Amino acid sequence: MPDTGEATPSGMTELKVPAQTEFIGLARRVATSLGGLLGFNLEKIDEISIAVTQACGSVIEAAAEAWGPGATLRLSFSPTEDGLQVDVDAIAPTSREALRKVPRQHRSQDRHRAALEMQRALEMEMIRLFVDDFRHQVDTGRRQIKYRMVKYLVS
Repeated sequence: MPDTGEATPSGMTELKVPAQTEFIGLARRVATSLGGLLGFNLEKIDEISIAVTQACGSVIEAAAEAWGPGATLRLSFSPTEDGLQVDVDAIAPTSREALRKVPRQHRSQDRHRAALEMQRALEMEMIRLFVDDFRHQVDTGRRQIKYRMVKYLVS
């Protein structure tokens, strides 16, 4: 990156908030601020904002479904040589009460579960529309829910 005399983030920025939808706006503001500091144009900043919003919402839903309330959302923003990498992780609650086992669903709820899976697939496709690289890993048994997105300055 050429030296423009402006402040640019040189390392990773991390944000940890409760895994609740009320904090998505904060995550979005951090992403757009960093995008601006890195030199993204307004269109790309909007794309980052949309992708972060969608990823946070999806991770929050998956964490609530897997572990119930009490999870933490961790966002890691890492400038790369040619863009911005954003990791959105859910950290499982540590209390045994919060890590309750989600009861086996009844047959009537299986249709609802299928609809939720279709909605998640659609949400992931939406994220892919707004970033240049997207990967996700959901393994609730190992207590891991992670989305990684990369947006390049030039694409």
